[in-house]
Amino acid sequence: MADGMPGPRSGKRRISLVFFDAGGGHRNAATALKVEIERQGLPFEVSLVNLQEVLDPLDILRKLTGHRIQDLYNKMLRNGWTLGSPQLLRVLQLAVRLYHEPSVQVLKSFWLETGPDMVVSLVPHFNRALRESFDKSFPGRPFVTVLTDLADYPAHFWIERQQQYLVCGTERAVEQARGMGHSDQAIFKTSGMILHPRFYEPEPLDRVEERKKLGLDPHLPTGIVLFGGYGTSKMQKILRHIDSSPLEVQLILICGRNEKLTQALRAMKTRIPIHVEGFTTNIPYYMALSDFFIGKPGPGSISEALSKRLPVIIDCNAWTLPQERYNAVWVREKNLGMVVQNHRQVASAVAELLQPGELPRIRERAAGMRNRAVYEIPEIFEKILNNGSGLK
Repeated sequence: MADGMPGPRSGKRRISLVFFDAGGGHRNAATALKVEIERQGLPFEVSLVNLQEVLDPLDILRKLTGHRIQDLYNKMLRNGWTLGSPQLLRVLQLAVRLYHEPSVQVLKSFWLETGPDMVVSLVPHFNRALRESFDKSFPGRPFVTVLTDLADYPAHFWIERQQQYLVCGTERAVEQARGMGHSDQAIFKTSGMILHPRFYEPEPLDRVEERKKLGLDPHLPTGIVLFGGYGTSKMQKILRHIDSSPLEVQLILICGRNEKLTQALRAMKTRIPIHVEGFTTNIPYYMALSDFFIGKPGPGSISEALSKRLPVIIDCNAWTLPQERYNAVWVREKNLGMVVQNHRQVASAVAELLQPGELPRIRERAAGMRNRAVYEIPEIFEKILNNGSGLK
């Protein structure tokens, strides 16, 4: 059906959610949306599309080095090799432009084979190729970009000058979309970033007893330290600085798939109580036991912490990824925590956070965020599909 009208198959319309595994946040957002759409029983057949796998034949970096783009990106994050990332980002954007036409052809073949009624991108960089290829395959069918960052930073990271729908989680992103010429008809504002529905489930737990189970003091202020799915050696430095300070706190340290880091932290002899966890899908549980968050300025991590009313302590410096730098500005503007330059300042930030009245004040502000994006976006998809052939 190439007339642009979504074509029901057995009463269901096909939606392709496009992600890649660079950093993990894009897959997490796509998975959360799929889970919620299926939970609501909406008449959609949802498929997850790993863009890296579709474009593997064109991965020039893999041909030269043997590494996929997403794998090299994750290795950079795991090892902290992010100094100079703005320059690397420009190189990547240049490569995307150079391979635009071949990318469009590969994607066009993929859409013709899979026949989605709507394509939803949860990735940056490739939205021009995604939209152009889908429009060539099925003219008029809707293409949607869901920003999984708080803003389009740097420019053209997410938002392109093309006919499409945009789902934005902040006023800043909405302003950027309008500045790029998109009409209000094409822009949908949500109340925040996409979180997995499990973050909204009540935690039926006794914090005192659950902390005891982890070997923690049931009454000490508790911080959760989380730096993505692979952790970072920076967590050891943070622990040392807090442990050598006079602070009366304790820490839950989540290391992800970094076994070496997990073992190193467990081997450390510390003054303060700690609990070290490796890979887990039970982040909401550990956040429910915590009073504040220490981690990287990623939009997912920040949003997860705020959903559990945790003030955040994040860093922002020359090593911070360009697309995450606005997040530090946003945290300051919303007064939702502390922004430090490096790990040596974390202990003093914790001390400031624990001043009388400060922690409850910020926790109240975090509670007021009321992010319901994962529930709002399926309704947005319904509105777009009910528009027939999309934007006029």
